[in-house]
Amino acid sequence: MPVGVLALQGSFNEHIAALRRIGVKGVEIRKAEQLDNVSSLIIPGGESTTMAKLAELHNLFPALREFVKMGKPVWGTCAGLIFLANKATGQKEGGQELVGGLDCTVHRNFFGSQIQSFEAEVPVPDLAAKEGGPPSFRAVFIRAPAVLEVGPDVEVLASISIRSTEIVDPSQEAQPDTKVIVAVKQGNLLATAFHPELTIDSRWHSYFVKMSVGNNEIVASSSSSSSYEDQESFLYNKQPKTDLPVYE
Repeated sequence: MPVGVLALQGSFNEHIAALRRIGVKGVEIRKAEQLDNVSSLIIPGGESTTMAKLAELHNLFPALREFVKMGKPVWGTCAGLIFLANKATGQKEGGQELVGGLDCTVHRNFFGSQIQSFEAEVPVPDLAAKEGGPPSFRAVFIRAPAVLEVGPDVEVLASISIRSTEIVDPSQEAQPDTKVIVAVKQGNLLATAFHPELTIDSRWHSYFVKMSVGNNEIVASSSSSSSYEDQESFLYNKQPKTDLPVYE
């Protein structure tokens, strides 16, 4: 069974392309009944309020919540992280509906507006141990959220060190080099505040595919794909270059 990618709005095409690079088929999901035909689901980055309104319009929230409860792997990137959180702060007036399931509190626009988007080298020890490659990941943050609190069953996979002056959320009493959580995992749920689909590094997609326990077809397809080094060498000159500030 292929990996579903919620295709209401946002970077769903980029996720499907990233899956293709590791030999896995991704399919667009727009209707509740389509979830019956996929083994796992990616909720992409985009405009979370717009995505929520479209999901409500298509009556997708009950099916998405049931998908999560069934224990099928779900990965949320950026806006998808907000969707999966049990609680979100910094929302627009009236808030937005959430899928929930991930025991954490997310600040919707922790890093600020679109013009405050940036790139950063994020340490990813667990990802590197399982997928190889360098010990850090070049992460793209676009009007990004952040995880403020996590429950006892949530595993923190990545944090970023930032200066207190760069924290937009006024409720956070941050000190210099404060660490902010930007990637977590809880059971069948994976969430990243950044956009792996906008990079040439496919390790997060491979990591997620391997969460599909018992789906031998997907795991075998992923494991037979080219190595991280081969993918990076082949794709580097084909990937559009970003022009965002870099936090060293």
